[in-house]
Amino acid sequence: MNQIIVVALICAKSISAPDCTRETAIDVVTGPAHTLQECLVQGPVIAANSGIEIAKDSYVKTRCEQRR
Repeated sequence: MNQIIVVALICAKSISAPDCTRETAIDVVTGPAHTLQECLVQGPVIAANSGIEIAKDSYVKTRCEQRR
């Protein structure tokens, strides 16, 4: 079973990276990962493959969380 969850946060560029959270994100996309390295690489990939349009005035921030 995967222990790590990839969390791709799509945030407006007007929000600084430290302030980009699940609560402030425009959209949140999640997926599984087996390792921390895989998680860090998969964030932008999951966001790109989600079908959500990432506007020019937004960016993707990747978080890796432990499954609860």
